[in-house]
Amino acid sequence: MINITLPDGSVRQYEKGTTAMQIALSISEGLARNVLAAEVNSEVWDASRAIEEDASVKLLTWNDDKGKSTFWHSSAHLLAEALESLYPGVKFGIGPSIETGFYYDVDFGDREFSSDDFKLIEDKMLELAKQKEIFERKAVSKADALSYFTEKGDEYKLDLIKDLEDGKITFYSQGNFTDLCRGPHIPNTGFIKAIKLTNVAGAYWRGDETRKQLTRIYGVTFPKASELSDYLKFIEEAKKRDHRKLGKELELFAFSEKVGAGLPLWLPKGTALRQKLQDFLQKAQLKAGYEPVITPHIGNKQLYITSGHYEKYGADAFQPIHTPVEGEEFFLKPMNCPHHCEIYKIKPRSYKELPVRFAEFGTVYRYEQSGELHGLTRVRGFTQDDAHLFCRPDQVKEEFKKVIDLVLYVFGALGFKDYTAQVSLRDPDNRTKYIGTDENWALAENAIIEAAAEKGLNTVIEYGEAAFYGPKLDFMVKDALGRKWQLGTIQVDYNLPERFELEYTGSDNQKHRPVMIHRAPFGSLERFVAVLIEHCAGQFPLWLAPEQFIVLPVSEKYEDYAQKLLESLNNSDIRGLIDLRDEKVGRKIRDAEVKKLPYMLIVGEKEMESGTVSVRKHGSVDLGSMTPDEFREVLIKEITV
Repeated sequence: MINITLPDGSVRQYEKGTTAMQIALSISEGLARNVLAAEVNSEVWDASRAIEEDASVKLLTWNDDKGKSTFWHSSAHLLAEALESLYPGVKFGIGPSIETGFYYDVDFGDREFSSDDFKLIEDKMLELAKQKEIFERKAVSKADALSYFTEKGDEYKLDLIKDLEDGKITFYSQGNFTDLCRGPHIPNTGFIKAIKLTNVAGAYWRGDETRKQLTRIYGVTFPKASELSDYLKFIEEAKKRDHRKLGKELELFAFSEKVGAGLPLWLPKGTALRQKLQDFLQKAQLKAGYEPVITPHIGNKQLYITSGHYEKYGADAFQPIHTPVEGEEFFLKPMNCPHHCEIYKIKPRSYKELPVRFAEFGTVYRYEQSGELHGLTRVRGFTQDDAHLFCRPDQVKEEFKKVIDLVLYVFGALGFKDYTAQVSLRDPDNRTKYIGTDENWALAENAIIEAAAEKGLNTVIEYGEAAFYGPKLDFMVKDALGRKWQLGTIQVDYNLPERFELEYTGSDNQKHRPVMIHRAPFGSLERFVAVLIEHCAGQFPLWLAPEQFIVLPVSEKYEDYAQKLLESLNNSDIRGLIDLRDEKVGRKIRDAEVKKLPYMLIVGEKEMESGTVSVRKHGSVDLGSMTPDEFREVLIKEITV
């Protein structure tokens, strides 16, 4: 017999070789009908896989993120099966689950493929799903795996297999389809009741622009048809909130092919919004003891070799800038932290002056592949609200907690109330991705975990998500549509101070190494603005809105009164404009609504004679007649709140 520990802490005994599905059946048939997979000792397994020793087991359903991920990965295999049936000879790259469904990269050869083919494929997937095909796992040798895909003529799978270790290769089969896959999968295709293919795009094999471009087909599936209907409504709402659409309509930002892909141009209104965000955070930072600094947009290649960024990010950076001096190379900076390390080293430091906190809105550059660019959320040039704190080891936890307070202050001011703090640690199975000693990593990881616990944060731990130089606390924020975004981040770093040989003189008059904390409450201004636009559907908090009101004169006769009113309010540090177009006031109101201007001040004969304004709030809310001073107080009160 083996002991199975369930999530509630209870322990049950089962025969050796029992499966998660059998465990579910022993609890209730209703539960078993909903089990998609199981977490066995923190690793996700097929529900049909035999458990041979004592284990902690969590049964996964559609309500669990890992259950959904398994469901969608299995759906990717169902998509591949349908494609192979409809288009014999197609070849497959990879087909993972993603946060919003799944995709599969496909080589159609000479065939043309577009979204017009989606309905045919969806119907075939549903036909296959109804057959309740069982997902069968089979361990294979590397030689047999190579033989199978050589005979099939699929060079992409052969390319994947060559990097795999013999003895750790598995195939999964359902129906007439077999794929190279480590799993896990749902019990059978019958769980998949609703299917929607959502998009088609190009994707270079292995992300290498020098290799063939495959067709990436995105999709999403559900265990109930009603959930697909809800999802489609969600998608329609998301389209309305798309920051690329609203950014254009509200004249916030633009892109130009001549300037270059992934390099946003901030228009006057977008610049005003961005500047307000900067002013807001800079004021909070100064109050918290940060010192503003400015560093160049480029740095000598040696700077990034010292920091380790060249080794880890060299492939993702723009290529070196060569000067007329032979052998001299500069880089567009991918990170601000190496520059701040050099500022720290400008003069000797004493333990009495630590912590030192340098803050910069620094623009950095990374060469994202063209297929990965997406509005403001994925760009090649972006500005980080970056700061680096240099402190003594005994100050790390307290400083970390103060940064948490600052991040939560930012979220509160901008209406982000639903968030999770993700503790991002090293991948325990692949230490080669990171720099530094195990001792320093342990110190940094413990400091983050303890600080998050003491602040009472709702935390989750994710292995493999740490930065290459240290662990971090990432704030995963849910927007108004329930989507997760990684915004603020805080990182503890014992490694860069060593690489840059940073020092301070301690109370013992000896040299010591400071600890570095990296933090960015916004993350990237570009990404933060994109998320903010979609979160509030372009209706920004009044204090942040580029234009807080618009004056709408009913006709030309009232333009002088409207102009004086505008000047008076603008002089009170309230931002507005005037619509002097030769249009009827109804059209002006509709246009102001589309532009999501918070307040409209309508002025005609009655208003001019009485020295008042007729106030209308965005969303067709009529607030009636007010004096300019009364309106000013309404705005000030709302901004203060």
